[in-house]
This record gives sequence, C-alpha cells and structure tokens, in this order.
Amino acid sequence: MQYLWSPWRMAYLRSETPSGGSTGCIFCDKPKEQKDAENLIVRRGQLAYVILNRYPYNNGHMMVVPYQHVASLEALDAPALAEIMLMAQQALTALRGMYSPQGFNLGVNIGTAAGAGIADHVHMHVVPRWAADSNFMTTVADTRVIPEDLQDTYRLALAHWPPGQPG
Repeated sequence: MQYLWSPWRMAYLRSETPSGGSTGCIFCDKPKEQKDAENLIVRRGQLAYVILNRYPYNNGHMMVVPYQHVASLEALDAPALAEIMLMAQQALTALRGMYSPQGFNLGVNIGTAAGAGIADHVHMHVVPRWAADSNFMTTVADTRVIPEDLQDTYRLALAHWPPGQPG
C-alpha cells in the first residue's frame, strides 16, 4: 500500500468542528469570520459569495454559495438565484484568464444521494476542465494531484476577477 500524505488537511478538519458560536455549517461560518484570504473567499456579493474548494477536483475549482442556509435551489428567492448565476459567470471569466481551460463543469448536487458533501447548504461548483485532465492517479489510486498551492490560486483568482463587478 502507498500513502499520499496531506498534513495540511488536519488543521482544516479541526477548524470545522462546531464550537462556541459556530453553526456547524462551514458555508455559514466561514464568511462570518471575516478572514477571506485564510478561508479562500474570492468574492462577496449581497446574497452569495465565491470560495475556492479546499479539496478541488481541478486547479481553480470554485463554489458559489448563497448566504442563506437552505438545502435546495427551490428555497432561494429570485434575487439570490440571479446573484448566484452572475457570480458563476464572473468565475468563468476569471478562470478563463487564470488558466485558459478548454471547458467547464458547473453543477449543483442537491442531497446526499446526488453527491452533496454538505447537503444542508446548497452551492454551485465551477470547475475548469482540460482534455485528459484525469490521469492514472484518479483512475487507479482514487487520488487527485493538484499542482498549485491554494494561496497561489487565490491570488490568481483575485487578480483575474472581472473589473468593476459587484461583490
């Protein structure tokens, strides 16, 4: 058996344990901390925000998250839905500038059966894609290799966010 060590994950896992004023929902708690760089929050809007996925599928994997804690899109009002889509559009623009991807996956996993890791707080994934971006590590070892540090990705996202956009 081979091991791929990722010791940086332990601090993150420990930080998600509810304590004190924590709601126990990372998507509710992280924006309240006002530590955007540390929490990888790229952009804030009035009703939603964009955050880098700490365990990305690919470089630049972002999530668009409403501030409202609801499990499905049906529970959001029209302004929140509109802002989520606007921010997803802005994320696409930023990611094109950052990496020139050949395509994108945008998706919302509603419910645990659909693959939602945090099923109680709906969010949209924006994932840049390239031809043959899955390799033997993903296929054989069920492991992803991300060649860029998340803080570098964060700085790139800030630098490439469309100018003059709300948030």
